[in-house]
Amino acid sequence: MKLKKKIHLFSTLLMFILLVLANILIYFFFERMSHNTEYDQLHGRAKELTAVLSQLETELDAGIVLRAFIPANGAISIVDSNNKTLINVQSLVGLGQVEGHVKPSNSFTIDRFEGTEALTISMPIIWPTGEVVTMKMTQLLTNVEENMKALKYVLIGVTIFAMIPITLSSMTLGRIVTQPIENLIKAMNRSRQSGTYEKLAGVVNGNDELAQMERTFNEMMEQLEQNFMKQEQFVSNASHELKTPLTVIESYSRLLARRGFENREVVEESLNAIISETGRMKEMIEQLLDLAKSSGSQRFEFAQVDLKPLLEVAVKPLRQAYGREIIIEADGPAIVETDGEFVKQLLFILLDNARKYSDREIFTSIEVLQEEVAITVKDYGKGIPQSDLPHIFDRFYRVESDRSRKTGGTGLGLSIAKEIADGLGATLTIESVVDMGTVIRVLIPKNRKVLRRF
Repeated sequence: MKLKKKIHLFSTLLMFILLVLANILIYFFFERMSHNTEYDQLHGRAKELTAVLSQLETELDAGIVLRAFIPANGAISIVDSNNKTLINVQSLVGLGQVEGHVKPSNSFTIDRFEGTEALTISMPIIWPTGEVVTMKMTQLLTNVEENMKALKYVLIGVTIFAMIPITLSSMTLGRIVTQPIENLIKAMNRSRQSGTYEKLAGVVNGNDELAQMERTFNEMMEQLEQNFMKQEQFVSNASHELKTPLTVIESYSRLLARRGFENREVVEESLNAIISETGRMKEMIEQLLDLAKSSGSQRFEFAQVDLKPLLEVAVKPLRQAYGREIIIEADGPAIVETDGEFVKQLLFILLDNARKYSDREIFTSIEVLQEEVAITVKDYGKGIPQSDLPHIFDRFYRVESDRSRKTGGTGLGLSIAKEIADGLGATLTIESVVDMGTVIRVLIPKNRKVLRRF
């Protein structure tokens, strides 16, 4: 059974049961109230009769009074202590013989006389003879039964007419609830059949759960599409970048096989080229692994860290390996709540990038701001054109590919740096002027309250 039918049947049945239960309670409450009203009236008449009988002296006078007080469609019986009827006055034949025994827990009893309810009360009185007897007064509840029958028809009619809007509303509710789900299923089927990332059209701007589900689905499909496009581009770029050094290595290997045994210059040239391309391919593979690692489920462990020692640790191996002058300017400690290992990796990428694309000294500084700490890496290289700056953090994007070939760049370093900065909650900005140099700034917040994954 479909969800729409389940909602329709369940809500309709539930409302029907609640309506029937409410009508039953109303019916019995009104019936009880009618019986109590009839009892009060009959009890008042009986008290009046008792007061009159207490002033009489003969049984004959008592019989006359009883006939005067007999209720319409009712009867009055006087019973002695031996349960013997002394006198019986009735407006209907046989009504006085109704066995109306009042239970101790009730003030009246209800019996039936010729298909009609008869309410009976009893109370002790002093008979003119001085004997204590019991007076039983009975009243047919003809009007009450007519009223209850009319009430029953009214409640049945109300239930029938009320079920019409209830049924329509349950159908509407089922349609409202299931329509977004049906649209979602259709969109997923279209995506499965066409191989595309179909989105829901005409998504409402409401705040209920259904609107949120539709918006979330569209956002998810958009993110999947973007990730797929990035993955496709990444695979294409990676295959292209790896194909080039492999082609060079293969070409020089064939050259060695043909002429390497005869010409030493060919051997030296080929080996240098193979070593160079192998090193570049190794660096590219390492960066690809780092990028894949940073795109996984890395957990950042935030703690209080002084950035100045981290910068010095990142600078030291570059100074020793490449003999470059790297100037550090930091007045004092710069304490932030961050992950020191990832910050060190980020700084190493930025410093190595500055080292590759500049020949002069590299300038680094740490500046403590009000809520952040700024780390600046500045080089005096050729710089980056303004048209290339928006794409500088894209994977495999390189400025002037020929120069990048010479420096060994792969276009992955800044992409890794950007992902690390995003995971740390830091801001990474870049400014560059052609033929003057490049300035990269990392703004790290001083305080972090939650751990983040990326």
